[in-house]
Amino acid sequence: MTLDIITSDLLGPVQHGFFARRGGASSGIFQGLNCGFGSSDQHEIVSINRARVAEALDVDHAALVGVHQTHSADVVHVTQAGQDTGKADALVTATQGIAISVLTADCQPVLFADTKNGVIGAAHAGWKGAISGILEATVDAMIEIGAERSEITAAIGPTISQRAYEVGPEFVEQFLDEDHGYARFFANGNADRSLFDLPAFGLYRLREAGIKDAEWTRHCTYGDAERFFSFRRSVHKQEADYGRLIAAIRL
Repeated sequence: MTLDIITSDLLGPVQHGFFARRGGASSGIFQGLNCGFGSSDQHEIVSINRARVAEALDVDHAALVGVHQTHSADVVHVTQAGQDTGKADALVTATQGIAISVLTADCQPVLFADTKNGVIGAAHAGWKGAISGILEATVDAMIEIGAERSEITAAIGPTISQRAYEVGPEFVEQFLDEDHGYARFFANGNADRSLFDLPAFGLYRLREAGIKDAEWTRHCTYGDAERFFSFRRSVHKQEADYGRLIAAIRL
């Protein structure tokens, strides 16, 4: 089955994709293209799925490089296929033939490209990473290896939308303690609950970091179960686990 690959014109000619569920080998609650070894899906099946992603990007399986994500603001510079990347939440590279990737299931997958200077980045940006500075750290890491801030573009892929992201007052307080202006990213929910606009917050942080050309693909992971995995939806449905979507970019 053909893979379902979402792309952004902002990333120009750089080969990339936000991969949806269709076309994978997993079954059951992982039905489709589950690319997360951290899930309880069969390791061999996840390997098959990741190999299909590598093939779609025209790289060797070992050249599809990820990272052990921890909701941090840490970035890894990737220089070779099969590199041990350790724990971090973003990757950057200027090396041809390597696809850098992140996994998400409601958090923001963000892909970056400076086509003029041949530098790319990929970040996993949930609310913790975003407020801690993972997006700014990715931009800074790209600049360290040759990118120019004015040349970097970015795209946020499928993520949870505001209408599906209900949070409690303690969550809101964490943001307002950081900056009272962040109140604009919240709308009223039921009772004392609020609705958080994660992609709008991500776009704001990108633009504050000097990235003028940035967009969200406007796909909600929670609202489209056929196309996307969602951690929050799996919790609401009381499922034992959930699949992970992959986003990847290569030079």
